[in-house]
Amino acid sequence: MPIVKKREYRNLTILQPQEQQKRISSDHYVEGYACVFNKPYELYEMDGIKFYEVIDRHALENADVSDVILQYDHEGKVLARNSNNTLLVETDDYGLFVCADLSKSSSSKELYEEISSGLVTRMSWAFTVAEESYDRETRTRTIKKVKKLYDVSAVSIPANQDTEISARSFFDGVIEEEKQELLVQRKKKLKLKLKLEEL
Repeated sequence: MPIVKKREYRNLTILQPQEQQKRISSDHYVEGYACVFNKPYELYEMDGIKFYEVIDRHALENADVSDVILQYDHEGKVLARNSNNTLLVETDDYGLFVCADLSKSSSSKELYEEISSGLVTRMSWAFTVAEESYDRETRTRTIKKVKKLYDVSAVSIPANQDTEISARSFFDGVIEEEKQELLVQRKKKLKLKLKLEEL
């Protein structure tokens, strides 16, 4: 999967065909949630230290969702698109809801069959961040504002590696800063210990 710098990639919940209460009229209908609001999840681990992320309930309120596409593994053919009404992305109290009509091309129908048969069950979404915060005590990054939502993609393997790559862009600075602070604290303790030994 190609990684675009400055875009972040996250896992989606299970993507599934749905026969009840379709939001788009189609015999090739799928739906799921791209993200869940206000529920922290482990994003990254380094040297046994876990870092978390949470998507704020209002993060997508002013995001650019004018031309979101559905792809496979964030590349290749466009399988659905919100600008032609084959893809719907909207927020509710739970998270970012996604549904799609996969009937418009042979590739999208093929993906529908793979989803229906359980071969493809997960998705990922690609976005850029406009505003964020970081809680050092809980090691939790909060995405407060999403600038642009680029795509939602069915994936062969969930985007764990991509999540780590995009997480590094944020957490590398945080981790380095924490390491430097620990080093300063250790030096102070060592100096204090040496002074006490001299007495």
